[in-house]
Amino acid sequence: MTTVTVEARELTRIYGGREAVRDVSFTLNKGEVLGFLGPNGAGKSTSMKMLTGNLAPSKGSVKICGIDMIENPKEAKALIGYLPEQPPLYRELTVDEFLAIAARLHRVSGSHVKKAVRIAKERCGLTEMGGRLIENLSKGYQQRVGIAQAIIHNPMVVILDEPTVGLDPIQIRDIRNLIKELGGEHSVILSTHILPEVEMVCDRVQIIHKGQMVFNGSIDILKQQRHGNRLLVGLSRAPANEELLKIPGITSVETLPSGLLRVRHAEGGAPAELLVQAAVNQNWGLYQINPDQTSLEEVFVQLTFQEQAA
Repeated sequence: MTTVTVEARELTRIYGGREAVRDVSFTLNKGEVLGFLGPNGAGKSTSMKMLTGNLAPSKGSVKICGIDMIENPKEAKALIGYLPEQPPLYRELTVDEFLAIAARLHRVSGSHVKKAVRIAKERCGLTEMGGRLIENLSKGYQQRVGIAQAIIHNPMVVILDEPTVGLDPIQIRDIRNLIKELGGEHSVILSTHILPEVEMVCDRVQIIHKGQMVFNGSIDILKQQRHGNRLLVGLSRAPANEELLKIPGITSVETLPSGLLRVRHAEGGAPAELLVQAAVNQNWGLYQINPDQTSLEEVFVQLTFQEQAA
């Protein structure tokens, strides 16, 4: 049985008569990593502020583990760990000093502060960094410190806003692995504009555009939209398109500048085997056949275009 940790209902925020966010609703279960995806100006940061209780919604509600954020803000916020895009670090302190302060701010009892700091450092790969000044750490390790302060009180929900921006590829890989591990014990909301990051890290994804939700579903559904109903086919002695259209299931054929053919087929159809048989029988010189994947960026454009056209 799943446990709902975040429940947002019709979240709306109005600035000067303009709806920056409109009717955003979703739920998050324990152990899930949710990708909250959108371009700059889409309403992503406004949504994050409402989810964390830093901004009151003009309409709608947020519940954290069943506790209403408006009615009981202290109790609800105590269940959240938050890393803003700019980590709230005191760079003149050591890692241990800063995490001890973070623990006290999160109301970890004095007798448990040292243990909480030790556990947070272990989980974030900071065990050897306790005595180092934060200002002398690389940006990747500073991000780890930021995540450590977000989880030091063992919250039910961890919200991370653009945690890999500005990091090098190795640092990005390490932070992504850490996020996956956090998802095993917490509910995680990852706010990002990086599409491949969502695919690698998240279980579910929601895409927001111009303040409205345009996609909310599992990462597998998003991946399915990448595949579509298309094949890329290479034939060294390609026949006329009319011949290919005779193969059951094929609905259109397009010749690409590379010389490959983009073959579209009907929903649920699988003409690949018939196409291979025809190519062998007719000596068409088949040298390539594979699914024509749509990039994640193209999927995003399609989703946002559909919302604009609606």
